[in-house]
Amino acid sequence: MGMSGKDSGDDKICTRLLVVGAGVAGQSLVREIQQDGLTVEPVVFLDDDPKLIGQSVCGLPVRGGTDDLEEIAREFGADEVLLAIPSSGGRLVRRLVILCKRAGLPFRLVPGLRAIIEGDVHFEQVAEVQPEHLLGRETVVFQDQAASSVVKGCSVLVTGAGGSIGAELCRQILPLGPSELILLGRGENSIFEIQGELDPQRGETVLTPVIADVRDERRLENLAARISPDIILHAAAHKHVPLMEGNPEEAVLVNVGGTRNLVRFAKLVGAQRFVLISTDKAVSPTSVMGASKKLAEMVVRKAATESADETRFMIVRFGNVLGSRGSVVPFFVKRIKAGLPLPVTDKRMTRYFMTIREAALLVIEAMVMGGGGSTYILEMGNPVSILELAQNLLVLSGYDPAEGDSGPGIKITGLRPGERLHEALNEDYEVLVTSDHPLIRRTQPHSGMDVLDDDELKMGCDLALEGNVDGLRQWLARILKQSSLVNGPGV
Repeated sequence: MGMSGKDSGDDKICTRLLVVGAGVAGQSLVREIQQDGLTVEPVVFLDDDPKLIGQSVCGLPVRGGTDDLEEIAREFGADEVLLAIPSSGGRLVRRLVILCKRAGLPFRLVPGLRAIIEGDVHFEQVAEVQPEHLLGRETVVFQDQAASSVVKGCSVLVTGAGGSIGAELCRQILPLGPSELILLGRGENSIFEIQGELDPQRGETVLTPVIADVRDERRLENLAARISPDIILHAAAHKHVPLMEGNPEEAVLVNVGGTRNLVRFAKLVGAQRFVLISTDKAVSPTSVMGASKKLAEMVVRKAATESADETRFMIVRFGNVLGSRGSVVPFFVKRIKAGLPLPVTDKRMTRYFMTIREAALLVIEAMVMGGGGSTYILEMGNPVSILELAQNLLVLSGYDPAEGDSGPGIKITGLRPGERLHEALNEDYEVLVTSDHPLIRRTQPHSGMDVLDDDELKMGCDLALEGNVDGLRQWLARILKQSSLVNGPGV
């Protein structure tokens, strides 16, 4: 029944569309296409509901289920497949990607339920499949009107502004109308790039690039005489677990000492709000990187107890970010392009993931509602299997592990120093309560909150400056009561 892809009335090229899902979303899309005369032509539905098979929906036949995709696509001369099931899990998307690869057809899908909750599904929202779609986690877009009332007219400083999270924070802060956006980082090239990207959209906002290292206390003191940010978002940090295992001095000097220096800077300039970007690896840390971020949290909590109402010091903690520099997804993609196997440390390993945009928007929303001393934990959904993620990316690249066409393949390598199989988002003693945002939780303050006093902090930074790695590891283990931190790589 393969009909011509031409519209006989005006010779417009029409893409013949096979629509998977004859429910509300699928029907809404088909009606819109039929009414608006778009250059796509829905020709057939597939649906796994046996009660719908054989029926006619919106004038189109429901010819079978998803297993029939290749056969029905050929029969109806389909040029493209559209998944119109907003609640699709990662496994269904992955299976359909494989089927479409076999059929040689491009594959698109409607946005997730949250993205369309305030309106009907529209064809312009249809997107190509991205890695996050195969994780079974929806990409959530937030619009917090309160954010503008807090940020508008204020000077905002973002540290690590050239990094993945820092740059995205800058992108999301700029439309809120700050009077000044200060881009602080120690890498001149990355700061140059984010400044160039933001400049055309800056409007009335002054963009101030600052090349500085958060480890340099004197430099920050001098900066305090020149810039006076109202809001500080502290994203600068060392984050690679294996690298910090081999370079614990750097982890302490940047993540702990740098946070101490920024806290002092915030007090010097009289900042209204200070947000530390933290990580799930700070929870019961087993690595030097996680330990250093745990100590950074302790530094900020102590500042909150001393600051009263002058500066609201707060912490936002979340897991891995899809697509961030050095994260697993771009690393795997590069390996696939090079034909190299994807290293997975353990078949059981899981991690929490969210998109960069989602993380940045939630950080801003937490900052807006945050009170001094608060620790906010972003809702990360369910942990994701790293093995399944690797398989998903192979599928997106045209390989089918189930059929033996695994391409570069997957190699199980074993845990690296400091790594663990599963991450947690909060300590056992931290009681989580709801916040004003459904995807942000807050830890309930408790007596004896862990803080790091000045003498202990100085001791750790001095050991790092001296390069006393053994002493530094023993200090970390003693402060955090984690004996496993004493031994370094290969010990």
